[in-house]
Amino acid sequence: MQAIEEAAVQCPHCDEPISLLLDLTGGSQTYVEDCQVCCQPILVSLWIDEANDDYQVDLRREQD
Repeated sequence: MQAIEEAAVQCPHCDEPISLLLDLTGGSQTYVEDCQVCCQPILVSLWIDEANDDYQVDLRREQD
């Protein structure tokens, strides 16, 4: 697995496609990032599965 992974995802606010750069070296994490299209805050949850060399990302509106 690479240290930085680009993920093509969809904003939970405006439903537009956006691109996130995920730092896979920090392990599982949750942080807030603004949408590149509508500028609304997105709660990004990243889970790292080191055993299977994989990850999962979930996006939610910050207030949800």
